[in-house]
Amino acid sequence: MADIKTNIEKKDKPVLESKDKTTAYKVTIGIMAAVIAVLLWMLLFTNEKVKVVTIEKDNVETERAQLEGELDSLMFEYEQVQDDYGDLTDSMTTKDSVIQANVVEIKRLLAKSHDYRKIKRQLRILRGIQQSYVDQLDSLYTVNHELETKLDVANTEIKREKSKTQALSQEKDELSKKVEAGSVIKAYNVTGTAYYLKGRTLREVETLKARRVDRMKICFTLAENLVVEPGKRMVYLRVARPDGAIIRRGDGDEYSFQANGSKLQYTLKKEVDYKNKSIKMCLNWDKHGDADAMKGKYNVSVYMGEQKIGSSSFTLE
Repeated sequence: MADIKTNIEKKDKPVLESKDKTTAYKVTIGIMAAVIAVLLWMLLFTNEKVKVVTIEKDNVETERAQLEGELDSLMFEYEQVQDDYGDLTDSMTTKDSVIQANVVEIKRLLAKSHDYRKIKRQLRILRGIQQSYVDQLDSLYTVNHELETKLDVANTEIKREKSKTQALSQEKDELSKKVEAGSVIKAYNVTGTAYYLKGRTLREVETLKARRVDRMKICFTLAENLVVEPGKRMVYLRVARPDGAIIRRGDGDEYSFQANGSKLQYTLKKEVDYKNKSIKMCLNWDKHGDADAMKGKYNVSVYMGEQKIGSSSFTLE
């Protein structure tokens, strides 16, 4: 019986050992399955996290690009405003400095910071400053345009008034000239004739020979003029020899008169009582000394007061 029991125990022992090994394998497989499951879960979790991080990174880059685009858009608008308003922007240097400082700060934040809320806030501030800048420029432009319009109107009015003044001045000058011309007593039929004096009676005999001349007679007629005031006036004659010298009695002031601001020597003078009617006059110049008269053309000028009122010439052979 003991042998039988021993044999049975020997037969059962391998079975027990086989069962133990199977259990161990199962446990090991279970552990490995659990580990694999954990690893799979961790892998899936990590992949998901990587996807989230990648998406977040893409979102960050997209937002950064959007913010940079917004800044570029603001700067483009700013430069366009400067081009549109031209010289008016010169009066906005303080505002320009503020805008430039904000742009520099936003660029610094975009390069080094991920605080996009702060960047957006800075962009809003910049946009507000820029809008204020544009509003002020609009006001300046409006005021400037109004001033230019008023200035144009004023200049037009000034030109109109200047034109009127010039027209009135010209009309006045023309009227003055007419009055001045009307106030001049003209001398006409001015003649110069040479004579030699014949016999004891000194009878005048006309001659053209220079060597025979004893007397020169200058005759003329003062024209009628109803405009001028009647009264006494001095008439001066200037007779110029062929060499240009004025025939005169002397060089002193007593032989000169004023005409057009200049002192002139005269040959003959005579006071006349003018009564607004024509007067025929003749003045004589008698030779002094034995020298013969000069051959050539003699020019005669008639003056009244300071104005030349007539002229003529004659020639001696």
